[in-house]
Amino acid sequence: MAKTIAEKILARAAGLKAVEPGEIIDATPDVIQSALSETTLIKMREMGAEEPVGKEKIVVTVDHWSPAESPRTANMHRALRLFAEEKNLRHFYDVAEGICHQVFMENGHALPGQLIMGRDSHNTSHGAMNAVSLPFGLTEVAYLWAVGSVWLRVPESVRIHVNGALRRGVYAKDAILHIIGKVTSRGCTYKSIEFSGGLISRLSVSERFSFTNMAVEMGAKTGIMPFDKTTERYLKGRAKKKFRPVAPDPGARYETEYEFDVSRLGPMISCPHTVDNVKPVAEVAGAPVHQAFLGSCTNGRSDDFGEAARILKGRKIHPGVRLLAGPASRREYIEADRKGYIRTLLEAGAMILNPGCGACFGGNQGILADGEVCISSSNRNFKGRMGNPGAEVYLASPATVAASAVKGAIADPRYLLRGR
Repeated sequence: MAKTIAEKILARAAGLKAVEPGEIIDATPDVIQSALSETTLIKMREMGAEEPVGKEKIVVTVDHWSPAESPRTANMHRALRLFAEEKNLRHFYDVAEGICHQVFMENGHALPGQLIMGRDSHNTSHGAMNAVSLPFGLTEVAYLWAVGSVWLRVPESVRIHVNGALRRGVYAKDAILHIIGKVTSRGCTYKSIEFSGGLISRLSVSERFSFTNMAVEMGAKTGIMPFDKTTERYLKGRAKKKFRPVAPDPGARYETEYEFDVSRLGPMISCPHTVDNVKPVAEVAGAPVHQAFLGSCTNGRSDDFGEAARILKGRKIHPGVRLLAGPASRREYIEADRKGYIRTLLEAGAMILNPGCGACFGGNQGILADGEVCISSSNRNFKGRMGNPGAEVYLASPATVAASAVKGAIADPRYLLRGR
């Protein structure tokens, strides 16, 4: 019987010839992404294990509350470093490297055809590499460390076909926000989303990453991109080992199929306090903002900084706005600096943060005051997401974030791109 990408990868990971949606399987991941907490170590030891199973599969990144903002966090980070050294974990990335998902992918750990499991809900990001990448909680990751495999339910597959070309001033972030607004935050709960179509084939790896990163905002268990020349070029000289891409069989069964045409789409924005509360920017333009955030694993790469820099070149940030820019990784920071984007942001009045998760989740940077409004290029805007349930967060493309920082209010970036 014809199979989807997820069904093929999960069958291989479970050592089975085939699997069906709804079936419970015992699956062994090819790699485990751990944005690690000391709790993982504690839970693993409570399960009677002192040594992680399959250490060569484990990738650890210290990216939350980094650098440490308190003695408690500093002690946790130290415990992780000591554990990594004691157990000789080969793939350990400390606070200087950046956000786990970006660091994981740019270092060639995410490969086509893999089953990736990891801690953090946005582990769906690695599906950009034609993989099944599943998010788990602390206890499940501890179990993976202790046992090496985990039971899971095979998700139903959903196909999202996206056609059309994006107009000037409209970006991949606008497209995925539009899709989330239509599908809703519960529209793909525990489903495997396969993206396809003319737009998808033209997207860069960075833009595909933004799509799969936000698949979880539709409730999805994973989001998967097709393998093509773009994927192949990205992995050249980067892949840690050989890989085998996976494509759906002709006639594969999908529970639901969505069709989108983005050729007439304008800039979109997600309004407080849910990601699927999506509207055209034009409908909320003029609403005052106090802080703008450019960064996160969703849109903190060099090309995102480039989108913002085109808006900010020769302009100043509104005096009533704080613009925070946090690169997704040290490598992306270096690339944005090499291309002159960092200088442009600094000259406009932005503050450049260290690579990491701090401002996105409200951990140790950019926390909002009561009643303040932030426009962010990140992935979530529920109450308290940036550290204060008494504040409001809007989500938009890096260009819309930059335009709003200049105007002091939510603004359509196309007006500032004219003549450039």
